[in-house]
Amino acid sequence: MDLTHKIISDYSYYLKIERAMSPNTVEAYTSDVDSFLTSMGLEPAAVTTQDILDYLASSDQISKRSQSRRLSSLRSFFDWLVMEGDRPDNPCDPIDSPKLGRYLPEVLSVEEVAAIIESVDLSKWTGKRDRAILEILYGCGLRVSEAAGLRISHVYLDEGFARVVGKGDKERLVPMGEMAARAVREYLKARPEPYSPQYEDVLFLNRFGKSLSRVSLFNMVKRQAMAAGVSKEISPHTFRHSFATHLIENGADLRVVQEMLGHESILTTEIYTHIDSSTWQRAILEHHPRG
Repeated sequence: MDLTHKIISDYSYYLKIERAMSPNTVEAYTSDVDSFLTSMGLEPAAVTTQDILDYLASSDQISKRSQSRRLSSLRSFFDWLVMEGDRPDNPCDPIDSPKLGRYLPEVLSVEEVAAIIESVDLSKWTGKRDRAILEILYGCGLRVSEAAGLRISHVYLDEGFARVVGKGDKERLVPMGEMAARAVREYLKARPEPYSPQYEDVLFLNRFGKSLSRVSLFNMVKRQAMAAGVSKEISPHTFRHSFATHLIENGADLRVVQEMLGHESILTTEIYTHIDSSTWQRAILEHHPRG
């Protein structure tokens, strides 16, 4: 292992152990750093501010949001090098992050959600699985990693809720409607034997009897959208966003939606559901004793 890869490996360990970041975040950060160092052909100790500016300029065809994430990854990496005593400064410090506009993901209509769910072929066990996944993505507003990681022991069908492990291993209880519960029951009747005991409690299995990957979930959603004739650019996250949007449109309290989505800040929920900030601020102040 050369020096650069050894440093990246140590940085990955720091993110996982000391920062307690999720595997997906660690992978994104280390991938960004590795891509930068490989494409620029530089050792970490030799990187200058101009090198980073040149790199960001060379990737000007990607979105500002992606550029901002790359800069954030590099800033974190060089902060760590400074902390470790391997550099005297962080070359990212003089660089401002790109200004981001308001990001509003694609939203499906209620009819489009129904069309995608109804497009699933239920003649095979995999179809029953996919139907259950779609019902849960929309009915419970889960992140793709949360849906893929669901445990049978965390799903309480008779009581109508699921225990979800979200970002930072934080748990929350999410209500589950009858349509989602029914779809899960039908899937469990057809669920194949797991590959080994370690997968006994995994709810959604792939055709090899192992855990279903996030990539497989993404591909399934896109496939069913095409089958339903929905031409919007969607992903599993689109169901989560549509879930939140439809709740707000039907009069759900923003704090309730925040709790269900597992957002730490209500500002995240406000942006997520593209409700104008003045709307929820006014709603809160109207009910505040000193408003």
